[in-house]
Amino acid sequence: MLFTRLTLFCAFLAIVNCSALTFVLRAEEHSCFYIFTDKPKTNVGYYFAVQSGGSFDIDYTIKAPDGKVIVNEEKQRQGDWVFNAEVPGEYEFCFSNGMSTFAEKVVDFEINLENDFKASLPKSGKQPIAVEGIDNTIENLDNKINGLLKSLQYYKTRNNRNQSTVKSTESRILWFSIYEVALIVGMAILQVVVVQLSFKDSRKQAV
Repeated sequence: MLFTRLTLFCAFLAIVNCSALTFVLRAEEHSCFYIFTDKPKTNVGYYFAVQSGGSFDIDYTIKAPDGKVIVNEEKQRQGDWVFNAEVPGEYEFCFSNGMSTFAEKVVDFEINLENDFKASLPKSGKQPIAVEGIDNTIENLDNKINGLLKSLQYYKTRNNRNQSTVKSTESRILWFSIYEVALIVGMAILQVVVVQLSFKDSRKQAV
């Protein structure tokens, strides 16, 4: 079984810092990605989707720095979840294509580290109306942008899977057509041979 280790370094910014990539998971391959957090109780969001290959499913596992299994799922096509990283350290995201003996998978993968933006705003006394309005506007924009990105990811995944299904259907139609033509030609040859043998038997009986 093949094993790949890649490390994703993410620093904490004011709002969100993320790392996204697309990788190929070959047959019977096991790939792991690592992300380091230096603050406790951090929200870690992750998204993945199998874009092509086989039945569009993989196994994946998420482990905490102490080796504790946070998530363990099998034969999943995509996922979009958030969990709380209670302790700082290196978190492990592993994907496995062990169920496939020949089909490789193309996977989109993204990790988000989220810090509480509101914690950086003034807390003493009442917030000025302008600051509160800006805060609400930024939060609304962030929610809308996140929703738009998730919609784009969803349509991208659907489009890639539909294209893969179309290619697979075209390949099956081609081979079925070749098989059908070969069968027709074989039946025609068999009929000719049968007719020739029938005439030979008739001539022998006439003699």
